[in-house]
Formats: sequence, C-alpha cells, structure tokens
Amino acid sequence: MDQRELKKLVQLMNDNGLIELEIEREGERLHLRKAEPPGSTPPLVHMTGMPVGAAPMMAMPGAGAPAPAAETPAEEAKPDPNLKEIRSPMVGTFYRRPSPDADAYVDVGDSVEEETIVCIVEAMKVNNEIKAELDGEVVEVLVDDGHPVEFDQPLFRVRV
Repeated sequence: MDQRELKKLVQLMNDNGLIELEIEREGERLHLRKAEPPGSTPPLVHMTGMPVGAAPMMAMPGAGAPAPAAETPAEEAKPDPNLKEIRSPMVGTFYRRPSPDADAYVDVGDSVEEETIVCIVEAMKVNNEIKAELDGEVVEVLVDDGHPVEFDQPLFRVRV
C-alpha cells in the first residue's frame, strides 16, 4: 500500500469519527486503530473490497487529548444488585426489531424470560438472535438501533 492510499484511509476514519478500521481483500488484511480516550467505546467498522497492499497489519497512533473524567456522585458508585446486563456475544450491528417495519423485540418495561429474544446482532451478513438468558423486566436499552456493538458490550439492563 502506498502512502497516498494510507492517507485516504486515515482521512476516511477522521471524516467519519472512526476509531478502528479493518479491511480485508484476497487474503490480505489491513487494521488501523487510533488511541482511544479513556472510558470510550469505539465503533468497529469492517470494510471489504477496497484495494489493499501486502501490509498484513498496521496500527496508527491516535491524535488528540484524552477526554476529562466525569465525576460520579457517591450514591452512583454502588451498582444496584438487582440490575443485570444482557451483553453482546459478538461484534456486529445491533437491531432491536426483526425488520424495519416491525415492532421492537422488547421495550423498557417489558418482562423477559431466559428464552425471550431481545434483539439481533448481525455479523458477517448473518442475523444472530440474542436471548435474554435471565428473567426480569427491561429497565434500559443501552444501544441505538442500527449501531455497531463490540464483544461483551452491554445491550440492555434488566431488573431481576
């Protein structure tokens, strides 16, 4: 990959607020990642079909100063033992509904059981139904529909 192509990819990342970019084509892979501000959850974007040279993996140093830490009140320091999180079992795109014109699988206030499907995480063009795996009431949806999620990222909070 020449320097001009690399600059275009870095500009693409900057223009779209991306922290990480991975491109794979014909067995060759390029992985770019900026340094993350503490406490942030970066989006992960995979792109295929773009021209990539023989560089198997390359990391880019980050730019900018880290964000200042937010102060947490003392009462928020102790987590509620009755709240549990439903977490993503994979990297992918989070969908709250089976199709754009359908109702959400679950909303805040809905009761869920272990086998209740709460969302879909699309990974590599496969829709993976995610089950609650616990009994309780949904109290918070933590991810917006259509947004990327990381492995083990909290998706919902449930009062058990």
